[in-house]
Amino acid sequence: MNDPRVTAYKALNRLAKWRTVFAGWQLGTRAATDPECQAVRDHREATIILRAESSALIGLLVKKDIFTAEEWSIAIGDEADRLDADYARKFPGFESSEEGLVIDPVRARETMKGWKP
Repeated sequence: MNDPRVTAYKALNRLAKWRTVFAGWQLGTRAATDPECQAVRDHREATIILRAESSALIGLLVKKDIFTAEEWSIAIGDEADRLDADYARKFPGFESSEEGLVIDPVRARETMKGWKP
């Protein structure tokens, strides 16, 4: 008999292998020992696994009638709007739009003081 925990572990381990592709896409080819690449791979792995876990959790909650898919869509939209507003406050001179980021060069210049070139 298959243990669901082992099956899940193996599936997540296999899924996490994509971290290398994402790191290469972001940074280009790097040695496995490159610290920047290691950091990106670790971050990508966490994001990939979090996405699988959250999708599974939402699916279970909808199937068990804890909430509906429509309620989830409303909640996620509301949360995305709040986070978008928080980011705009954190980074004055930047705001998002349907087409991309809108940047006010004067305000953004002040925000970006001290950023790496």
